[in-house]
Amino acid sequence: MKVSFERIIPSAKSSFRTLHNNSPISEFKWEYHYHPEIELVCVISGNGTRHVGYHKSNYTNGDLVLIGSNIPHSGFGLNSTDPHEEIVLQFREEILQFPQQEVEARSIKNLLELSKYGIHFHHKIKKIMLPKLKLMLESEGYKRYLLLLEILFELSKCEDYDLLNKEIMPYTIISKNKTRLENIFTYVEHHYDKEINIEDVARIANLTLPAFCNFFKKATQITFTEFVNRYRINKACLLMSQDKSISECSYSCGFNNVTYFNRMFKKYTEKTPSEFIKNFSHNKVNVDLKVENEVKVTAGF
Repeated sequence: MKVSFERIIPSAKSSFRTLHNNSPISEFKWEYHYHPEIELVCVISGNGTRHVGYHKSNYTNGDLVLIGSNIPHSGFGLNSTDPHEEIVLQFREEILQFPQQEVEARSIKNLLELSKYGIHFHHKIKKIMLPKLKLMLESEGYKRYLLLLEILFELSKCEDYDLLNKEIMPYTIISKNKTRLENIFTYVEHHYDKEINIEDVARIANLTLPAFCNFFKKATQITFTEFVNRYRINKACLLMSQDKSISECSYSCGFNNVTYFNRMFKKYTEKTPSEFIKNFSHNKVNVDLKVENEVKVTAGF
């Protein structure tokens, strides 16, 4: 897969870009990319994968995430199914000009600082903000700009959110090692269902095995084995959401032992495969692939 820089062009008669995506997901590229604009993504409904900086997890029943400037991320239609509908706002921080004495504006500045980690707002916040985001689509000019300020101010006051990353991911990590990382990620994407020999991957990266291990850990903050396991579990979640059996998901995702698969699944999702299937079928949970105090990156770009 490609890791690209995206050039953002503001909407007509506006200082920022407003998007309403409701076309079939096959019409879009959901690849990993970055841009200097801050981005607010609201998935109105549906399921998919959020990949922001070092973080990757699955969402259900829509999503609302604020992504900071130049933080690499994928489109939220990644691994989703139709119908997929989202509203996206993309703006540069410099269009938000406040007087120095404007105390209320400090909360917005703090919000934008936190956005560098990726902010996931809870479902009830998405529900509250959705009418204003829909109104953005009907507004123009200064009214649209005032709505942007209002949305950011309300988000800056809420406490129902999670930071997706424990540390900021510099886009230079991707841009400086773009080709090498693309080759590694693409190899895993094409071979995750089989046994992967790390020495083969090191040769693809044109590095010795020790150099490859050091490079990968420095670039992603996790080991290559951790990366592969998380990629496989993420794929297993998607298969389970399509009513595949636990054993079928295990073997289809490169795990040759169901017991080991169950253990890894519990480690990364904090649920057993059976619990995941039960909760997903009732649409009750938003499953994040978490590893406490150790993971900064997740599988697959």
